[in-house]
Amino acid sequence: MAKFLRNRQGWPGAKNQRKPGTSMQLGFFTMPIHPLDKDWRQSLREDREAFILADELGFNEGYVGEHATDRAENITSCAMFIATLAHATKRIKLGTGTVNLPNTHPAAVASQIAMLDHLLDGRFIFGISPGGLLSDAEAFGNLDADRNAMFLEAINQVLAIWAGEPPYNLKGKYWNIAVERQFIPELGQGFLPKPLQQPHPPIVVTAVAPFSKGVTEAAARGWDPISANFLMPAWVKSHWPKYAEGCARAGRAADPANWRVAKSIFVADDDKTAREYATSAESPYRYYYNQLATKLIKNGRIELFKTAREQPDEAVTIDGICRELIIHGSPQKVVDELLAFREHVGDFGTLLYAGKDWRDRGLARRSMVLMAEKVLPAINAAIGYAPKRAAAR
Repeated sequence: MAKFLRNRQGWPGAKNQRKPGTSMQLGFFTMPIHPLDKDWRQSLREDREAFILADELGFNEGYVGEHATDRAENITSCAMFIATLAHATKRIKLGTGTVNLPNTHPAAVASQIAMLDHLLDGRFIFGISPGGLLSDAEAFGNLDADRNAMFLEAINQVLAIWAGEPPYNLKGKYWNIAVERQFIPELGQGFLPKPLQQPHPPIVVTAVAPFSKGVTEAAARGWDPISANFLMPAWVKSHWPKYAEGCARAGRAADPANWRVAKSIFVADDDKTAREYATSAESPYRYYYNQLATKLIKNGRIELFKTAREQPDEAVTIDGICRELIIHGSPQKVVDELLAFREHVGDFGTLLYAGKDWRDRGLARRSMVLMAEKVLPAINAAIGYAPKRAAAR
């Protein structure tokens, strides 16, 4: 990638200058993929510790994924995991990344997410998707169903619950939700709870495909996208025009500040340490992409890992995937490469640092510290804006 040279003010900005008054925010996104033999208790403790550290470092928001049937990606409920962080964090907004709606009854989603929003005192973002792990779909009985249609029915019913009042009588193809015969208003019975944030928490969707039509439909409903950290830069770039298209349909401005982009990043005090940790055979970053790419390619989604649609299937390798998708190095090297990435894909508002297994706890924590204290300020200086200072720890 092109290098950016220092001047007295720091690095010069990329071509897509941010409008005055905004700056790049730093967030955290993890769909952690742990070694199969790692003690589940240890991985859960370390995953929680990463969010607590992100809060202490001033990360603006953090998301966690969920899968019920994967020993490596082993957070089975993102809502339950987030609930454990309600009183362990102070400022960071926490988001589901994502609730896989076809796998849960909409009334359960509506009531549990409403409670979670209250537990977090409104520090909550509602991330939703149809789900991508096919063993989950099989376990929940929807492997052969139209999960996109189930997703749409589920979110529509969740929002109808939050907007409505009992007695309820919602009819659908996949779920019916009624509280009529057992509605006893004088006892408070029969009420499905509403979230603290009205009319509902902010809604985000993960964009996991090139030229995603889902991004357009989400934007038309007032929802915002998260571009996944396993997409090649060309496919990340394709999301902005789709988002702008949806915003135009809804008559709202397409603001880059509302676009979140996840990226696999490892920062160390020197390039050699970073290279060894991020690229060696034992690297948690390489392990992450080997696991993820193997699953997605088996499911017919090799295109996600191609640098161009005409690239032959046999040219897609784990080495190539890691080379294209992992940014690693000293703070200056990481700043250079993130600025080049931003110049390529366009302006976006929040960079989501993608969490990985903590093979080396000290190096993993140090990377997050350097990202917050060295890399982000340099990026904002380069694009012409200073980030807000976090409250003293």
